[in-house]
Amino acid sequence: MKPLPTLECLAPWIDAVFDRGGGPGGQHVNKVSTRVTLLLDFENCDPLSAWQKQRIRSRLKTRLSADGRLRVVSQSERSQLANRQDAAERMLRLIHAALYVQRPRTATRPTAASRRRRLGEKRARSETKRQRGGAWPDE
Repeated sequence: MKPLPTLECLAPWIDAVFDRGGGPGGQHVNKVSTRVTLLLDFENCDPLSAWQKQRIRSRLKTRLSADGRLRVVSQSERSQLANRQDAAERMLRLIHAALYVQRPRTATRPTAASRRRRLGEKRARSETKRQRGGAWPDE
């Protein structure tokens, strides 16, 4: 299995598009293109194996652009550089999360102490309910 990719090895397949960001900010936001959209062409990316590409395709399908590239947008910072770094870090976190394979759970039996504890709690609850249901006094 190939190791997890880094930003340096993915850089040749990443395209950056800069736009004017939305939201408040007045003159600054209206004249400076600080919003960053990073597009990763993972289908043609050599460092990724076929299994990794399939996993990204299936786990991150809502984040794929119309042409099939992985898309991450950042516009939270005031500077283009900060947004670019933020988007790159988020893209890497998304890829690592998509490639993570959870270890299968091995079934275990409850311990004797946990069985005793469970049965004790059941008995206590049963006793509480039994005491509530006493006979009603005659009127």
